[in-house]
Amino acid sequence: MSVRSLLPSRADYAQLRGTWRIDIVAGLTVGVVALPLALAFGVSSGVGAEAGIITAIIAGVVAAVMGGSHVQVSGPTGAMVVVLAPVVAAHGTKALALVTLMAGFIVVAAGLFRLGGLVGAIPWPVIEGFTAGIAFIIAAQQVPAALGLPATSHESNAFLAALSAIRSTDLADAWPTLLIVAGVAAVMLGFRRFAPRWPGYLVAIALATLAVTILGATVPVIGELPQGLPAPHVPVVTQANLAALAIPAVTIAALAAIESLLSARVASLHSDTGRYNGDRELVGQGLASIASGLFGGMPATGAIARTAVNVRSGARTRLAAVVHSVALLVIVTGASTLVGNIPLSALAGILIVTAALMVPLHSVVTVVKASRQNAVVFATTAFVTIAFDLIYAVGIGVAVAAFFALRSMSRSAGVHREELPGPTHAGDERIALFRIDGALFFGAADRVMDRVALTQGVEVVILRMSQVQLMDSTGAQVLADLVTTLQRRGVTVLVKGIQPRHLELATRVGVLEALQDESHVFDDLEQAVARARSCITA
Repeated sequence: MSVRSLLPSRADYAQLRGTWRIDIVAGLTVGVVALPLALAFGVSSGVGAEAGIITAIIAGVVAAVMGGSHVQVSGPTGAMVVVLAPVVAAHGTKALALVTLMAGFIVVAAGLFRLGGLVGAIPWPVIEGFTAGIAFIIAAQQVPAALGLPATSHESNAFLAALSAIRSTDLADAWPTLLIVAGVAAVMLGFRRFAPRWPGYLVAIALATLAVTILGATVPVIGELPQGLPAPHVPVVTQANLAALAIPAVTIAALAAIESLLSARVASLHSDTGRYNGDRELVGQGLASIASGLFGGMPATGAIARTAVNVRSGARTRLAAVVHSVALLVIVTGASTLVGNIPLSALAGILIVTAALMVPLHSVVTVVKASRQNAVVFATTAFVTIAFDLIYAVGIGVAVAAFFALRSMSRSAGVHREELPGPTHAGDERIALFRIDGALFFGAADRVMDRVALTQGVEVVILRMSQVQLMDSTGAQVLADLVTTLQRRGVTVLVKGIQPRHLELATRVGVLEALQDESHVFDDLEQAVARARSCITA
């Protein structure tokens, strides 16, 4: 694949002449939905509502133009908040720009090294467990704001921070903000149930802001926002800063890559606008984060919820995502004062509902019921996500899933002694015909060897290998050792039906060399049996 495939082309807008109207409508719709989410994610991450809006505007445009999906919408997301909030708590908001730039360059490098297809290797239970864990953390992060408190920066774990906020709050004093959270949730769920095409997010925020203004309630609000975008700024880079932020940057980059590719894949499955280019998507998302960091924004990723709204609204080209960003810029520029009066508890209510909707109950039930192994992988990934670290959770989840897959493959491998075909001949009892099935690899090779090697009272062993579906180097080495062991005991070994795709490996490892004669390899079972009978001593 050439570098040209990672760059924008005229083909990206081939349908624009016939779809620009519906793309504009879709973009405006997504912009309305994205406004409260961008504000909420910026506040929840600890860097402020301004950073969330900047990310949605700047990164949204860059990712739309440079990314590998025609309908992906990018910006701040809940998963990124989960990773970014502890980084901000530990290093301060001054670290935001540098860690965003570092993560962006790492994601670009991942795209240039053609790593866009790796997300396909993540098992379904891992994705569901990862999503469930993120949803729980997002909801827990909103507890302080729901109680009218500032975010607790001394706790790195969102669950512990939520417990600390509950213990330190007199619930009798927190009823105004709790009432706002409940009202916002009720409005959003009501619109979702009875008017799903209406922007329930925006209506809920507008009603909450209006109620607080009319009643004169004293609750924390977003505060003053700039009327426009700030000038780009390159952060100060020192060796100490780079060392301190290296691990957070890798974590953020890994999350941005995984979430963006998952979102792009989901979008391609639910729209007929063509396949996405995973490598280009990584390059585009990395450049989007770099641009966002220069303007004071957050790391960007593909946003599944906003992308879904874009697809449902009929978007066909990248113009829709660009319009979404332009709409946000117009809103912030013309109505920054109104936006600044939005209660923080209203944003908390939006994110709590968003978290609840991230994990549909039927999806969890389906995963758990699919198999006991799936349930273990799901629960393990979710637990590690909540208790420890998101990226560790993906790694551990994949490792657990791989363990179960290898165990299943090992169990599928078998060795069966069969009767010789055709009429019985004298001396047939001294010939053992074994059929090896499934996978002959490191997880099953020793069991196959023990079953054959322990056979007594035979002079010839025929190994039928036409049913071997997988053979790795360990399996080939064990097979060579088996041939050597049997022949050292005076047993002649014949190999029948070794597949061409396994023959090269078997030759390199020394399976064929271990045989007494190169003619002891057969494609036809009758020929192998005839040769075996000719080897029987009178």
